[in-house]
Amino acid sequence: MNRNTFRMPARRLAVIATATALATGPAVLATAGSAHATDDEGSANAVVLRAGLDVSLLNKTVNVPLALSLNAVQAPQSAQRTALTAQLDGVDGGQPFSVLRANVADAKATVSATGAEASTSLAQARLHVPGLPLLSLIELDQVTSKATCEAGKTPVASSNLLGAVTVLGKKVTLTAGATTDVKVPGVGEVRLDLSKEQTASRTAAATALELKVSINPLKLNVAEVEGTLTLAEATCEAPAAPARSSAAPSEDPAGDVKPQSGQVTPADAGLADTGGSSTTPYIAGGAIALLVAGGGALTLARRRRS
Repeated sequence: MNRNTFRMPARRLAVIATATALATGPAVLATAGSAHATDDEGSANAVVLRAGLDVSLLNKTVNVPLALSLNAVQAPQSAQRTALTAQLDGVDGGQPFSVLRANVADAKATVSATGAEASTSLAQARLHVPGLPLLSLIELDQVTSKATCEAGKTPVASSNLLGAVTVLGKKVTLTAGATTDVKVPGVGEVRLDLSKEQTASRTAAATALELKVSINPLKLNVAEVEGTLTLAEATCEAPAAPARSSAAPSEDPAGDVKPQSGQVTPADAGLADTGGSSTTPYIAGGAIALLVAGGGALTLARRRRS
């Protein structure tokens, strides 16, 4: 029989063994993606009342810009406030002027490693502006807002108006997501937006009521008021979710779940501290297989020649 017929299997065996060992080595070296948790913290903010007003006295000879917040709280550190009144100074003959009075005025903000949440509640409230000491700008039974942002989940924002609403002495019906205009001759105009809610990938914001006011009682220019007031506002931002491993478990024909090649198991994790690796035995095994296969093929070829 021709000797060449015996040489071909030996060479093929050596090539196959070499290719197998080389293919196995890189597959083991390519470890699965690691999970890395970011240190991005969440945040939460809540405020019962926020006012930005321009008050003009004596036919605009005196302008007083007024910025006011009631029960404004911010977290990462959890906080809660429940003050029931808000006052302005220097607009009523030098005397404090009460802007808001309420039976309930609560703002709360909480942040943890897994999420952030803010909420506000305002009940039995009356809001006044300079120039209208006796007539309420708005009276309402109850409004609430809530924003919830959990890490890795879709944020949620909600706001509610319960009970009756009176604006400049007129009872009005408000529609969520719509704008309502209230005009009172000789007094002024108020534009109201009810239930403004917004969400994004990690943030949420809810506002129960936003009022844009233009007040000039009886056109006497005693106190002209322009500006915006926000009632029951809550916002949040979720902590960054940990990045997940890019590798998924694989199943063998028997249905058992097994780690993919190169995935570091808890038992192997400590090897990295000593400079070793869980892949070391596989690399060594591949090298040995290569030597044995090559040597065996060479021995077989020599025997065939003899």
